[in-house]
Amino acid sequence: MKRSENNEPADEKPAAARRPTLRQIEEEIDRLESGRKMKKMLADTIKNLIVIAAASVVVANLLIGVLLVNRSSMAPTVSDGDVVIALRWVSVKPGDIIAFHYNNKVLLKRVIAKEGDLVDIDGDGMVYVNNEALSEPYLTEKSLGECDIGLPYVVPVGCVFVMGDHRETSADSRLREIGPVSSEYIVGKVIMRIWPLPKIGFPD
Repeated sequence: MKRSENNEPADEKPAAARRPTLRQIEEEIDRLESGRKMKKMLADTIKNLIVIAAASVVVANLLIGVLLVNRSSMAPTVSDGDVVIALRWVSVKPGDIIAFHYNNKVLLKRVIAKEGDLVDIDGDGMVYVNNEALSEPYLTEKSLGECDIGLPYVVPVGCVFVMGDHRETSADSRLREIGPVSSEYIVGKVIMRIWPLPKIGFPD
């Protein structure tokens, strides 16, 4: 028997008592295996989230555009400082608000007539499409505004005739400088206002 320095017997356990049991070994293996599975699951989850996030950004850029309004030509429907969403690659019809490229800018206007339609405007600002007065509940007042095109006007093929809701100040298809908007310049149809929060919703 081994003795300690003070000549007392030293505690000594049998070698077998210091060896882990088979159950302990199996539990340790299970613990390590679970740790590896958890790490792999976490890594796979992170990879999937990155792929989903990247795909979402691509889809968002392809399908929608987020636009800041910095003019008042569509007031009161859409005002300066509003943020709107425009849906790309959709067909547009009279009454829709669209965003389109013009001179390195993006303008928002309302579609009044489509290709082949005959547009006329009288001195009081009443708009006629194919000789029928246009109902425009979104206007607060009518105005001929600036207009230097020949009236009545036939909308060319592949184009739409647009006007702002604030007719007195809007520069739109009534001016030769802008004219009808070709489909290739249309960014998308405005479907929703997302800012400011009190005004969030669908523009008329």
